[in-house]
Amino acid sequence: MRHLPVRMARWSARHAGRAIAGWFAFVALWLAAGIALGTNEATTKDFWVGEAGRAEATATEGGLERSPTERITIRARSGELDMAAAGAAARDVTVRMRELPEVESVAAPVRSKDGEVLLVSVVLNGPELEGKKNVVPLLEQTAAVGADHPDLVVEETGSPAISKGVNDQRDEDLALSERISLPVTVITLLIVFGSVIMAGVPLLLALSSIAAAIGLSMVASHVMPDAGVGTNLILLIGLAVGVDYTLFYLKREREERARADGRLGPEALVELAAATAGRAIAISGLAVIVSTATLYLATDVIFSSLATGTILVVAVAVVSSLSVLPALLVVIGRRTDRLAPRRAARRAARGKPARAGKPETGRVFAALLRPARTRPALTLCLSVLVMLGLAVPALGLKLIDPGKDTFSRDIPAMRVYDRLTESFPELLVTHEVVTRSTPEQAAQVKQALEDLGRRVQADPLFAQAPENPESPKTVEDAEEEVEDARDLTNPGAGPKSPENVHPTVRTSADGRISVLALSVPHPAPSAEAIASLTHLRQDHIPATVGRLPGVETTVSGDVARGRDYVGHESDKLPLVLGFLLLMTFLMTVWAFRSVVIGAIGVVLNLLSAGASLGMLVLVFQGTWAEELLAFDSLGAIASRVPLFLVVILFGLSMDYQVFVVSRIQEARQNGMSAREAVLEGINRSAKVVTSAAIVMVTVFGAFVALHLTEMKQMGFCLAVAVLLDAVVIRLMVLPSVLLLLGERAWWPARSPGRAGRVRRSQEPAAGPLAEVG
Repeated sequence: MRHLPVRMARWSARHAGRAIAGWFAFVALWLAAGIALGTNEATTKDFWVGEAGRAEATATEGGLERSPTERITIRARSGELDMAAAGAAARDVTVRMRELPEVESVAAPVRSKDGEVLLVSVVLNGPELEGKKNVVPLLEQTAAVGADHPDLVVEETGSPAISKGVNDQRDEDLALSERISLPVTVITLLIVFGSVIMAGVPLLLALSSIAAAIGLSMVASHVMPDAGVGTNLILLIGLAVGVDYTLFYLKREREERARADGRLGPEALVELAAATAGRAIAISGLAVIVSTATLYLATDVIFSSLATGTILVVAVAVVSSLSVLPALLVVIGRRTDRLAPRRAARRAARGKPARAGKPETGRVFAALLRPARTRPALTLCLSVLVMLGLAVPALGLKLIDPGKDTFSRDIPAMRVYDRLTESFPELLVTHEVVTRSTPEQAAQVKQALEDLGRRVQADPLFAQAPENPESPKTVEDAEEEVEDARDLTNPGAGPKSPENVHPTVRTSADGRISVLALSVPHPAPSAEAIASLTHLRQDHIPATVGRLPGVETTVSGDVARGRDYVGHESDKLPLVLGFLLLMTFLMTVWAFRSVVIGAIGVVLNLLSAGASLGMLVLVFQGTWAEELLAFDSLGAIASRVPLFLVVILFGLSMDYQVFVVSRIQEARQNGMSAREAVLEGINRSAKVVTSAAIVMVTVFGAFVALHLTEMKQMGFCLAVAVLLDAVVIRLMVLPSVLLLLGERAWWPARSPGRAGRVRRSQEPAAGPLAEVG
């Protein structure tokens, strides 16, 4: 690891044309391979977790799995509903849907309790997750029926339509985040470098790294299925780390150029930068990859997709920084060297002095560093107290698995869903009780399930279910019922009201597996819906079907999926965090040969993660910031957010830890005292670390403008964490700790002494292979 970045830089510098062409061929190859193979998307069974997952596996085995279902509602545009006109529209919907190859069956129309809405349920072919791909023709036919019946409002919703709406909204949001983050990133880079060409290099490499990572992720999905979130994360992390890694390398090359003052060529300058910044980038990238890999221990398809996307884009960003970036810098350096005499002559002709090098730190950074330099003990105590204070709200963290009830109402299907559930509240939540027994017990099981259905009718938390909403009648049956009910103006005729229909039991052909659907008129995230699941599992089932010996009974459904998912994550949390802390410590010790530095890194990362999670809870778990950030509070944090953020934050914090401490270590190896090395390293890294943080904060902060609350929470927490880490941790806490510890911070490494003090400071032309960092 120590010499590899230098060897890669040397080859790249000496074969610049081949290195640049090879990089873009690499990007094109993997992007083309990904497009050719396509993405292997996760199937329904990949999401099965806990008891709910076992229930769905059992139901699928018996051919009783959930099918994607759409709901078409028919209501008057104004005034009371004309049931004759509504019946005609229902027949039109039925006929049109029957002709679609995507449709499996259509249910008989169902009338709402108030008689103002007529509902037609349509089951699509294929597994549940395929619904969002097949729903477009249904939406088109629903719109056509609405156009043919202008006096009626004909609308469609359902999990497939909602999922499609969420995907469309996510695509729009990602485009918006790019429009926000890219201009700010360009402006930041222009301020840092003062050159359009130099500012364009980080963006070029970041975007090309993203393209290659997307192609690689599509190929990787054939080994590990993609849950649909990998690309989003590649865009989020790729721009941030891609720009950061290039930024660190570029700044170091410019430092070496200024120090050499024309005595070294572009190739030698690139090798010097590779020996320091290149090695730091390699270690930092490896640290992010190792920490992110702990997400695989969660044994969850979503976390696995997040881990794969992050690992791939970070790995590609590291490769681009170590391979093609040196070649680009050599090309730019040669051009700069050719133009330098001409520029100097023009300045001399105008009577202007030669440009002086800019100081490493400005007034702002000097002011931020002054407390740690002059009063490290007081600065450390106050900074830690501030971070702990910010972390306090995290103690009240509540987790929720966000379902469709939490999606943005800017999605048309969600607005229709609200109107649907207002008229048919029993469609809000469905619990599915799944049993497995011997065929000989089928009659007993059916009787026990029917007893269970009658028992829950007395529980105020449950509602009477519509007529088998997940398994509607065939189109022919629906047509017969509508045809027989010509006088739809009579509420007692024709389509039945849901309150008159009792839960029914479905049994597999071999009699071994049965399913009972029970309705709850409360949203899935509500306390009432959660309580109904608890009553069902702990009270109603043990009193009925749970009494039968040898019968396996499990519960799935909207609420069970979410609760079991949260429980699964909670069970895996200690394992993931334990390995994360261990790997962070070992990586830091390996990088700097210091146990103390390793321990400091772990503690500082915990401080940063705790403070950012506290801010997340403070802002998103309450309601005070809803209007400010344009979101509807869930009263909790999305269950995937904390674990994912802690892992990613540890990796990103390692970025700054490696870059700052490596500069301090370099100064120490050059013969400076412990105090001098700390001040020198912080001074030289403060500006570039803060510039990198600005880019990251911009990229992550742009996600706060998105609609999906889960993405808002992720973006906000990442932006806050990076800001706190770059300003409070790296400019106040870290230098204070190192100044107080002195040489003890590097135990068990020996002090390098002062013999090497002049190695770099007085001999800049010692050559690219000088031992540094």
